[in-house]
Amino acid sequence: MVAAAAASAWMMMMGLGSGSGSGSLSLSLSLSPSSSSSSYIANNNNDKNKRNHNKPSSATLSSSSSSFSMLMPMPLIARAAQQQQQPSVKEEEEEEEERLHIMISGPPASGKGTQCQLISHKYGLVHVSAGDLLRTEISTASPNGKLAKQFMEKGELVPDDIVVSMVTRRLSQPDSLLHGWLLDGFPRSLSQATSLHRSGHFLPHLFILLDVSEDILVDRVVGRRLDPLTGNIYHLKYSPPESDEIAARLTQRFDDTEEKVKLRLNTHRQNVESVLSMYKDITVKINGNVSKEEVFNQIDSALTNLLEQRKVALGKTIF
Repeated sequence: MVAAAAASAWMMMMGLGSGSGSGSLSLSLSLSPSSSSSSYIANNNNDKNKRNHNKPSSATLSSSSSSFSMLMPMPLIARAAQQQQQPSVKEEEEEEEERLHIMISGPPASGKGTQCQLISHKYGLVHVSAGDLLRTEISTASPNGKLAKQFMEKGELVPDDIVVSMVTRRLSQPDSLLHGWLLDGFPRSLSQATSLHRSGHFLPHLFILLDVSEDILVDRVVGRRLDPLTGNIYHLKYSPPESDEIAARLTQRFDDTEEKVKLRLNTHRQNVESVLSMYKDITVKINGNVSKEEVFNQIDSALTNLLEQRKVALGKTIF
């Protein structure tokens, strides 16, 4: 009886239970006490000609005195195993929700690079600098780099199609997808922000804006120097080189003159408001006129609040 009940349940699950209509199947189970095995045959209720034309399915049910075993078709077993191994849609969505997407913006010399290092170190986000991507193109004299340099030398923004392509490729790399990202210095215009928004894959959870006065910015830029050997950045007033040997090889970036930085600041002011209109609901303004430690304390507080809000929304700990 146990065998019969189990077989009947399996047949019902597979849609082979009794029903009405010409296409229905009936189940007949025959058990023989004198035999070590039993069998059942599912026969079509249609007439003999139809039965010969369209043979019914059959299965074999094996039993013994101590146990009952029913074999499931191998395709179903494989499918069940695959479903067990694969995460559910809900689990994938929750994992996606845990990856933070942060944007940080500010005028030239506002300290974005320094703050990005501190943020990435504490929160494990991949730092993606639009400026570094551009400089790599320029230093390698690629076609895009040559074109970008012409615009930068005039204090103008690089065309969107060049920058958007570079940024989206970087954000699509495995490390950014796995750990989340911190996008530095992008977008710089409403059109760039719109391009990211339309993609649907690069939407930020928080937009950090560093607010620094123009006098401080000009002073920071004009005194900034680069060590071409190590890549270290120095400042003649605030962070001078450790030796005369290092000082002798320092260079100034072509766009770090007072004239060019003022052009860049003017361009930044004209575009920042339009960008903020896209992200106004998730923007936090940071006072960048103070020390880097004080700036980071403000940012850290904002990110902590964000994580608390997301933890409540997700109902679990993110980090």
